[in-house]
Amino acid sequence: MQASNVAAPSPAITSSVDLVDWRPEDEAFWKENGSRIANRNLWISIPSLLCGFAVWLMWGIITVQMANAGFPFAPDQLFSLAAIAGLSGATTRIPASFFIRICGGRNTVWLTTALLMIPAVGTGIALQSLETPLWVFQLMALLSGMGGGNFACSMANISTFFPKRLQGTALGLNAGLGNFGVTTSQLLIPAVMTMGVFGALGGDAIPLVKDSATLIGKIAAGTPTYVQNAGFVWLLLLVPLAVVGWFGMNNLLTVSPNIGSTGAALGKIILFYGIALVVSAIGLYLYLPSGLGVLAGGGMWIMLPLVILGTLYGMKFAASGEMKTNLDKQFAIFRNKHTWSMTALYVVTFGSFIGFSMALPLSITVIFGNTHVLDPATQAWVHAKNPNAPSALMFAWIGPFVGALIRPVGGWISDKLGGSIVTQWISIVLVIASAVTGYVMFLAYHSATPEQYFFMFMALFVLLFAASGIGNGSTFRTVGFVFDKDERGPVLGWTSAVAAYGSFIAPVVIGGQIKAGTPEYAMYGFAVFYALCVVLNWWFYLRKDAYIQNP
Repeated sequence: MQASNVAAPSPAITSSVDLVDWRPEDEAFWKENGSRIANRNLWISIPSLLCGFAVWLMWGIITVQMANAGFPFAPDQLFSLAAIAGLSGATTRIPASFFIRICGGRNTVWLTTALLMIPAVGTGIALQSLETPLWVFQLMALLSGMGGGNFACSMANISTFFPKRLQGTALGLNAGLGNFGVTTSQLLIPAVMTMGVFGALGGDAIPLVKDSATLIGKIAAGTPTYVQNAGFVWLLLLVPLAVVGWFGMNNLLTVSPNIGSTGAALGKIILFYGIALVVSAIGLYLYLPSGLGVLAGGGMWIMLPLVILGTLYGMKFAASGEMKTNLDKQFAIFRNKHTWSMTALYVVTFGSFIGFSMALPLSITVIFGNTHVLDPATQAWVHAKNPNAPSALMFAWIGPFVGALIRPVGGWISDKLGGSIVTQWISIVLVIASAVTGYVMFLAYHSATPEQYFFMFMALFVLLFAASGIGNGSTFRTVGFVFDKDERGPVLGWTSAVAAYGSFIAPVVIGGQIKAGTPEYAMYGFAVFYALCVVLNWWFYLRKDAYIQNP
């Protein structure tokens, strides 16, 4: 009987999609089989997550090129597409944070990646014609939010494969390299629009009506452009990833013991994603002027909690039987005070990264794209086109690139020094950098030659992205130590879901303050929030009698 127990794990480890024996903290097990399997799942997860980020955030670039190509939509309608994708991406993270335990890691990562083909193809088809109505693009932006949801389930999944001593590094690699989807989208989309990559299948080119730009230079008005490639290009990655994910990833039955059949697991994912998308659509209808608009403006702070609560209760209402029992067990994380402290700290890090990624291109365009001169007669600021304006498409990618590149370093440093001490230092950097960035924005927005402040502006934003990137790794390290294996995945998913609303909040707040003529107030407000979180992190994890010392 004893010999049987020893021999049983071997076939499960070497051949089965569903692994019945998984002991990453056992050094002998880890060296013999665990490390190889964990790393295989990690290196399939990373490009899948990259595609999720890219499809989610592609609207920030697509809308710029839609305007250049002459699509008949007002600027606020185009910017609403990025807002729609931002909100739905954050909301789909809520159910995604619970998928791993109830549906299995392999089932979840495979399906959530394969589903991205729907908005990729749909967006490509919609962009083939200038006559496509706005609601079609709004629907595609809503579905693109599934790419935002991928992060929650991807991080929850990878956290279950690695021992605690490697949590920071593994999660930092997954998140950091996955975050390159932001930069990939910002660089690849403008490039592929210049060529007929898909031949006749891609449709006809549309001439630009305004000058555009890529990393290698400007593109003159009148140049034929294949704007539809912004959607189709992701199929070149998504199709092979669907094959590799299906055959190469694993479900850990030690983490997901009651996932049932593969079909049932996939059905749960579709059901809960559907609930999140429907609730997001209702919230957007209440908020956007193109819908009902009753919660426009300051009502954002009402709409967001309603969407979060609506999604959570929608999931509980739809669940039944064992699925409901599993959800109830995972909802126990909300009774743990560390869930809420880590949620706030992750808003500081990932919320800043994703929010600034969405807001930076618009900030460059508005603040530096115009000259700002005070009319002495009316005492009003007069804005005119700046002939020396920097191109947002040529520079906006730098910050997200640095933030994603340095994220694994944050995990590695945190494994050596402890997560909370690293979080503390980067939070202090964010306080100072945000306040100084606000002052530079004030100077540029009140200058006839704002371009003189652009280098300092970009350097400060690169510092903000670098600090938030390092902090992403450090907060994940802390979560890995504070929570047990049953709570770790849901907490990682939940905190990432709330932080992802930064992709909606930051552009709205910064854009609103720019419209009011006081862009610096947005950055000063962020600095105050970061300062509060410095105190929160110290109280929970760094003071002498902290709840847990420097996890």
